[in-house]
Amino acid sequence: MRIMLRDVRLAFPQLWKATAPKTGGEAAFSASFLIPKNHKQLPELKAAFKALAEEKWATKADAVYKALEAADKLCLHDGDAKAEYEGFEGNKFVSARSKTRPSVFDQQRQELSEADGKPYSGCYVNASIELWAQDNSFGKRINAQLRGVQFLRDGDAFAGGSRPADADEFDDIAAPDEEGADLNA
Repeated sequence: MRIMLRDVRLAFPQLWKATAPKTGGEAAFSASFLIPKNHKQLPELKAAFKALAEEKWATKADAVYKALEAADKLCLHDGDAKAEYEGFEGNKFVSARSKTRPSVFDQQRQELSEADGKPYSGCYVNASIELWAQDNSFGKRINAQLRGVQFLRDGDAFAGGSRPADADEFDDIAAPDEEGADLNA
């Protein structure tokens, strides 16, 4: 079930190079998307989780969904549990991963590269995710696959995240006069 998360804040982006989790496991591309607790898409996400549960677990869907929610086995988490990270407190967050590198676009849907310096941790994005229900030897969960990210607008970079310098940060440098003025003098 595909969902476009709109106007969410990007955290811990691993969009250009797959990395393995600290706890072990396969390398993957990943990101977290911070969502205010009053965000208009939260009811849509919860309805999607319930629909996936009904599709996967049929008559047991209500019980399984309640158990997953209680055990924090949904891809939507309470940011207060990660309050030690900048931006998480007071928000919800969706964690998403993918073995395939996600598409990354600017506001005009032009592809971005890592050298462009955006998106970065702390900026605002739209994010395409695909929700799926897991029921295998690793347990039951509702996960999100990261499909793509669109840079929406700048935000204060989180610690450890940065963006390239803006032209406004630099002075205009006049050309040396006829006498060949030395700028280092």
